Amino acid sequence: MVTQQRLLDAFVELADTLVSEFDLIDFAHTLTGTAVDLLEADAAGLMLADQRGNLQLLASSSVEMRDLELFELQHNEGPCVDVYRTGLPVTNIDHAEVGQRWPAFAAQVQAGTFRSVHALPMRLRDQTIGGLNLFLTRPGHLSDRDLALAQGLADIATIGLLQERAIQERQLLGEQLQGALNTRIVIEQAKGMIAAQLGVSVSDAFTAMRSYARRTGQPLAQIARQVIDGTLDPAQLRAASSSSATRTGSEPTS
Repeated sequence: MVTQQRLLDAFVELADTLVSEFDLIDFAHTLTGTAVDLLEADAAGLMLADQRGNLQLLASSSVEMRDLELFELQHNEGPCVDVYRTGLPVTNIDHAEVGQRWPAFAAQVQAGTFRSVHALPMRLRDQTIGGLNLFLTRPGHLSDRDLALAQGLADIATIGLLQERAIQERQLLGEQLQGALNTRIVIEQAKGMIAAQLGVSVSDAFTAMRSYARRTGQPLAQIARQVIDGTLDPAQLRAASSSSATRTGSEPTS
């Protein structure tokens, strides 16, 4: 069971980004990581609408989840697509019901390890800006309490994205999301370079980037560009990641 202190810490961490300047990519990965941790889910993904109103993948907690999310977008079919269209949650969908709702998407789900899917809308009043996906490898349903917590995480994240921008919210949010999506491409390139140079997995490469960014107070995009242009030695990222793991007593996750 999730303790009250863990819940408090999680919401404080998400609320800590509610300032005029925050790193949207890091915020998105914090949300998916927190959802996996608190709900004991096996994977989470975050999709947000760009300035044209088209859903885009912003963060995923695993490679398998990323591949499923991208397939969902390519075929315009799946739980996150539905919650964005309707603004209503889609929860506790098992293997059989996945096949009935989304035939093409179901084939991808059933070929992997996941056994149930869930999606919560990123919604404030009548505006839906995306969706939070949760996948489980174990059979069974999320409880009403877990679903309420998941929606709470999605709600506070939505408030974080829309706070103090009501006058220009659609235009400004669209520009910010578009910039974040462009930034993600740069970060993906840097992750690949780090993984190749250090001989580590792509996930470990991203963990090292996040640790270094937080330690130095720099945005992830800036770190990625430094890696790409050669002004930042990937060995420094390994040192930052190792130092963080020593302080916390465990390996950080993205």
